[in-house]
Amino acid sequence: MNRYPVWKYAIIVIVLLVGLIYSLPNFFGEAPAVQVSAAKSTVKVDAATQSRVEEALKAAGLAPDLLTLEGGSLRARFATPDEQLKARDTVQRALVPDPADPPYVVALNLVSRSPAWLTALHAFPMYLGLDLRGGVDFLLQVDMKGAIDKKAESFASDLRTTFRDKGIRGTSVSRNGQAIEVSFRDAAALEAAKRLIQDQFQDLATTDSQDGSNWRLVATIKPEAARRLQDAALKQNITTLHNRINELGVAEPVIQQQGLDRIVVQLPGVQDTAKAKDILGRTATLEMRLVDESAEGRAAELSGGPVPFGSEKFLERNGRPVIVKKQVLVTGENLTDAQPGFDQQSNQPKVDLTMDAKGGRIMRDVSRENYKKRMAMLIFEKGKGEVLTAPSINGELGNRFQISGSMTVTEAADLALLLRAGSLAAPMEIIQERTIGPSLGADNIEKGFKSVMYGFLAIMVFMCAYYALFGLFSSIALAVNLMLLVAILSMLQATLTLPGIAAMALAIGVAIDSNVLINERVREELRNGASPQAAIHAGYDRAWGTILDSNVTTLIAGIALLAFGSGPVRGFAVVHCIGIVTSMFSAVFFSRGLVNFWYGQKKKLKTVSIGTVWRPKTDGTAVAEGK
Repeated sequence: MNRYPVWKYAIIVIVLLVGLIYSLPNFFGEAPAVQVSAAKSTVKVDAATQSRVEEALKAAGLAPDLLTLEGGSLRARFATPDEQLKARDTVQRALVPDPADPPYVVALNLVSRSPAWLTALHAFPMYLGLDLRGGVDFLLQVDMKGAIDKKAESFASDLRTTFRDKGIRGTSVSRNGQAIEVSFRDAAALEAAKRLIQDQFQDLATTDSQDGSNWRLVATIKPEAARRLQDAALKQNITTLHNRINELGVAEPVIQQQGLDRIVVQLPGVQDTAKAKDILGRTATLEMRLVDESAEGRAAELSGGPVPFGSEKFLERNGRPVIVKKQVLVTGENLTDAQPGFDQQSNQPKVDLTMDAKGGRIMRDVSRENYKKRMAMLIFEKGKGEVLTAPSINGELGNRFQISGSMTVTEAADLALLLRAGSLAAPMEIIQERTIGPSLGADNIEKGFKSVMYGFLAIMVFMCAYYALFGLFSSIALAVNLMLLVAILSMLQATLTLPGIAAMALAIGVAIDSNVLINERVREELRNGASPQAAIHAGYDRAWGTILDSNVTTLIAGIALLAFGSGPVRGFAVVHCIGIVTSMFSAVFFSRGLVNFWYGQKKKLKTVSIGTVWRPKTDGTAVAEGK
């Protein structure tokens, strides 16, 4: 009656083993580390970089506990903060000879102390939030006026080009703030321009007036279009910030919108605030220019001669100089997409580029006039330019064209990524900065850990005193529930915050409620005269419906918090919902396995250790029997 088949015990053992393995990394803590990442889009952190770091540290007499290369960054773990600071200075001198033009970011960070065998099993600790780990908190103000001004300038340029292409003569286009003013010599040109704007520039609203013999039209961005532009600028800035913060190796950064024009950035574990601010404020722009193919330009490129007037000298990633003209043909604003692929004819890797209407017209004219000449694509970061590629123009280009040649699949993918990566859609400035030290985070962890442990111990003492051996079984099941909760959060790589610790404490109370229901149901069966084995069986079976109902209703409340909450509320809800699921396994399936293992083999069982059972006598009084 009260025996589990072998496969059920096998499930319990497997779950316990998996839970133990994936919860273990959370008990090793974090160690100070130095992280090396690329400061430029054209620089890579690879095995060669790792060798340079190893040699520099060895020369300085520093031996890192662990040196790993993953996710485009290199991390060296040390035993003490003093070694960390010394290593940071050593690596900085080795990799950044010119601080004004750093190819790498060397920053302080924290990494897990988990042993390598756990890491090999992909067992990682939970991410810790800003309140537990320490770090920096920025509030960024987005310059929405700058974004609209930028769009108005783009509209003005497009209008000039469109009026010229459509043959609308006698016009003068200028931008006055966020308004575009167009003057005409006759009413016919004014009407033609109004129809053109209505058809092709639906985001613009127009008003016209007459000033003597001249006609004037003022075009402004419609309010709904301005709102769309602001939303798009905010989303693009958030995406760009995500890409930049990845260079810092921050575990689960929080980047979210606050209000209409602000962005909150929380970077847990970041110790180097200056590096974080430097990366957040980075700008990157793309330009396409013609290569100077003159005799003077080639001489400057091949033999290091003087750069011709009207040209500039830039370097490719391999250090080779390229002399390009100063005139900018198109910028990254004209590039709408860049995707890697394969040339169907040569089956070689390529990059497909898509330009907007203005960029397509420029590329078409330039390609006609400069057939077989080279065109350089440059990326500028912090005022420093670098040549990404300088292919030859082998045909008439337009809105869509491709770059192909001697490149690998990886190089094509990297080039496409670099071409897509542009500058921020709107300028931003840091209006609030808050730093939480690691000591404060450690204090929060200690207090949270103590609150959970004290609550667990108090419940364990009560259960063992009130339910005897069944109380011990319930306490073991509660410990398993806590272990599984931590393991699942670690496997999901969830971020634990103070509200999450509060949800853990609450999960303990919710989980033990199921065991109380089971124990009281077993007692009730014993009071009604059932045999111990029958009472155990009926207690678990008949309590299951009540346990399921109570947990489902609690889970509904947790899902509602998860769906409609934000920030700390969602963190609380995630831990709360997972805790409910794990409690149903530990309180019912696991605890019954323990009871069956202890009592199931005893055929002539006369008593069970479940505390005091009150049985009513025939005269209406009650008598206590110790069980």
